[in-house]
Amino acid sequence: MADQSNIQSSASKSIRPFKSSEEYLYAMKEDLAEWLNTLYDLDVTADTFMEGLGTGCALCRHANNVNRAALDFQLEYPEAAQTLRLPSKDVVFQSRNVVQGSFLARDNVSNFIGWCRQELWIKDVLMFETNDLVERCNEKNFVLCLLEVARRGAKFGMLAPMLIQLEEEIEEEIRDQENLREPGEQAEPSPPSRCFSRKESVGVEEDVNVDEPDPSPYTHWQQKRVLCDMRNLDELESSVFFRCHNNPASS
Repeated sequence: MADQSNIQSSASKSIRPFKSSEEYLYAMKEDLAEWLNTLYDLDVTADTFMEGLGTGCALCRHANNVNRAALDFQLEYPEAAQTLRLPSKDVVFQSRNVVQGSFLARDNVSNFIGWCRQELWIKDVLMFETNDLVERCNEKNFVLCLLEVARRGAKFGMLAPMLIQLEEEIEEEIRDQENLREPGEQAEPSPPSRCFSRKESVGVEEDVNVDEPDPSPYTHWQQKRVLCDMRNLDELESSVFFRCHNNPASS
């Protein structure tokens, strides 16, 4: 099972005050890199973020991972699932001998983008285009899209990046304050979320038929329940900045 401590170790970096939007973008890349490394045993850093994901393979793997988490959530909590839009169509992608910038890489990235639009219904303002990743020219929208994908997956119990976990904590604090103002009303309990990791067997992916989505199961993560509602990046950034200003993290 992958170790969530890799994500937690970057917490102080991800929530420190920033002098510019470029520094904040870099911190988000650090956070997302730690998250993807934990899930899929990658070796991506903030400096190699676009290059490390340029083949689209990890993105498509994660899309199929989200689909399976959504299906398990639906089976375990059918009533709660009725209130959510659940992705279901797997992404078919090439995983062998994919070179960055090649047609196969572009096709993988394009398939992931199509899944984000059609299965997650992510808004255009948060989306990126194939060339943005392949040619490494629009980091901001790529990062925004991955954060939104992570946020949607967290609703089904998947491991979330530190920024999304902080977002959840802020949401819970807001709800607690609202409950204090309305003591006569009791919030409806939400089902505990479930989290899934990459498959544990080593070397399996190389033998997978590249024309079909990977059907292998995923191991449960130990993670607190996820209750957060959708928040845009500006709200998250303001909340995290406010939190850092009032509760600076110790280095």
